[in-house]
Amino acid sequence: MGRNTRKRRTPLALKVTAASAALALGGGGLIWANFYASAHESNGGKWGGNSTKAAAAQVATISCPDVGQKLTNVPNQARKDVDGELANLDRQITEAYQRLATTRDAQTRDASFVQNTILQPLKERRQNILDRIKLEITRVGGTAPGDLDTLANCTGTPADQTTPGGQNGGQQQGGQNNGGQQNTGGQGQNGQNGQQGGGQNNGGQQGNGGQQGGIGGQAGNGPVAADFVDITKVQPNVKAKPRNSRNASRGTFTTRCGVNANKNHNTDNVIVAPGVKNGAHHLHDYVGNQKIDAFASNDTFLQGGSSCQNKSDLSSYYWPVVRVQDGSQDFDQNNDGGGKEGNVGKILTPVQAQIKYVGSPTGKVVAMPQFLRIITGDAKTTTNGLANANAHWSCTGFENKVQLTEQYPICPQGSKVVRTFAFQSCWDGQNTDSANHRTHVAFADAGGNCQNGFKAIPQLTMRLVYNITPPTLANGQVKNAYAVDGFPEQLHKAATDHDDFISITQGNLANKIANCVNRGQNCS
Repeated sequence: MGRNTRKRRTPLALKVTAASAALALGGGGLIWANFYASAHESNGGKWGGNSTKAAAAQVATISCPDVGQKLTNVPNQARKDVDGELANLDRQITEAYQRLATTRDAQTRDASFVQNTILQPLKERRQNILDRIKLEITRVGGTAPGDLDTLANCTGTPADQTTPGGQNGGQQQGGQNNGGQQNTGGQGQNGQNGQQGGGQNNGGQQGNGGQQGGIGGQAGNGPVAADFVDITKVQPNVKAKPRNSRNASRGTFTTRCGVNANKNHNTDNVIVAPGVKNGAHHLHDYVGNQKIDAFASNDTFLQGGSSCQNKSDLSSYYWPVVRVQDGSQDFDQNNDGGGKEGNVGKILTPVQAQIKYVGSPTGKVVAMPQFLRIITGDAKTTTNGLANANAHWSCTGFENKVQLTEQYPICPQGSKVVRTFAFQSCWDGQNTDSANHRTHVAFADAGGNCQNGFKAIPQLTMRLVYNITPPTLANGQVKNAYAVDGFPEQLHKAATDHDDFISITQGNLANKIANCVNRGQNCS
């Protein structure tokens, strides 16, 4: 997904020890940052044994203000240029993170290294782009936010502060709310972290293949043991859905578009970074429209063909791939957005991809407009916090009881991993997109009502099911982890999961979907 205007990074809790740091090249030209502990203490936690604790705070990742979210009133004439500059900001963060990951040895010798050689130059480069954004907005008669200059500065985030809300290792139960976002279709609200089963110490998390990495993971940028939880040890946290009123639109419309078995992938994001190659910095699965990339336009969307059984459904449904970090590499191990940016391991194809439109519990819906764009979730929660998070992770047999936002589930034998998305279901009635790709749509309130004059539209829900051998946790380490692709500095946190959609239909299909839902029918 695109970066600047949407997702944020939800942090992890890793305590890294740094007596000396060594760099070794891993498979596919990847950089591994290895930390060798100088301080040990007995953890006595769930996993027993000794675990490494941080002797001093190490910078685990780079946190930069999300400029795109601030730009809510960019004139249409300036949006393409501004989106290009936002993509440049993302590229700068990626480059700075890569510099961070490959200079661990220098960082242990010089306490000011990160600030002087990574963060300060990054601030100066960001300021230049912010100045250009202001010019692009004002030259077409717009007004740039007055506090734009305050967004230039980035910070280095220590390992023990890289979890949402500052929790360490997900050992706190509950308390996080998904920004008031209502989840329908039986998926519940992510009102809890569900992080029970914690107790692991993240110090010196070991990556697969025997690499002891302070930030864990096969590429040295996550995930870590604290990012996983045995779902059987999580208390039920799914809340009841709003009751249907007499006027509720109770129908459903299912579109069958496959699981991307033909491996239609790219690392672009035409919504967030149109015209920018590798604008997402991670790989997407695409179903539905088959011609979506950074350079596609509304005109070319209509020529894209579709993987859907209903050929009038030319909509684009795309999401970050899931990989298993078992020491293997995939086709993109040396590519931008792939191994070069810390997205490593074997790409998994879902065994099921269920795409369904559902109605509103409080009334009728209006048809989605042609070319409506919606992004749900936030790819940058590790650094942005959970305000826009909308990740739902669970296991078959547990979906109506437990939904996780900040951790990946370890499913029991015979159960499959499930990731679910419930998109925004309220539309402003005018715009198919907005400058920050969020404000033209919204979630219904807790009662299922659209606010501020927004209109209810069919709610897009998606359910992706994966066959994944459960990771194993021992001594604060995870082996054979799985994780969603993301921006390298987001550390592959579960909360960074997100999904993208462009509504493209022919043959009056948008109206047929709305009518089916309003009549209470189950259509496909």
